[in-house]
Amino acid sequence: MIKRLIQITAVLIMLPISVASFAQIDRFVAGTHYVELDNPVNTRDSSKVEVIEAFWYGCSHCFRFEPLVVNWEETAPDYVDFTRFPAMWNGLMKIHAQVYYTAEALDALGTVHEPVFDAINIKGNRLQSEASIGELFAEHGIAKEEFEKTFNSFGVRTKVNQAEKRMQDYQIRSTPNMIVNGKYVITTGEAVRTQADMLAVVDFLVEKERTAMSKAGE
Repeated sequence: MIKRLIQITAVLIMLPISVASFAQIDRFVAGTHYVELDNPVNTRDSSKVEVIEAFWYGCSHCFRFEPLVVNWEETAPDYVDFTRFPAMWNGLMKIHAQVYYTAEALDALGTVHEPVFDAINIKGNRLQSEASIGELFAEHGIAKEEFEKTFNSFGVRTKVNQAEKRMQDYQIRSTPNMIVNGKYVITTGEAVRTQADMLAVVDFLVEKERTAMSKAGE
């Protein structure tokens, strides 16, 4: 009888832990907190969990999200491969994608990424012409000739065209969106109410993918 009571007590003690574990597993649900893509998109490094921020420089929500995502990137574990993806569904967004890939090609994202956001969202400069974009790059130490050559280069235009195609693969319809490992798309909405909540879902899916990758490697 005493042995039986000890067994029951042990089960009752473990019950809250088990319930908590299941609650964690079910905390975020496909179709409610994130969308699972029917056709996963290849990632650039299969040894890591890829996280992509789909953004637009002219998006005020992306502008407000930038400090949060920068902080998240700085504290992300080594097994996360983070990158940004310029979304586009109109001509101006395509120009801004060209801005992003020009800065990337010039190894100047660390220099001009934030100023581009500020120019559009604080100063009201829409950066809709090559001349205005060139002036901003020049303000941050990039020569006019170097900017123009890169901005109009085959490599940059190819990246823009490739990104435009991947818009369809990722099924991006708003910004900012987060994409985890080419499989899951997260955005704010009724179930994911804040940008901080969006990053919580990202963390959940990163661990989900890391666990799956670890099991596959056993």
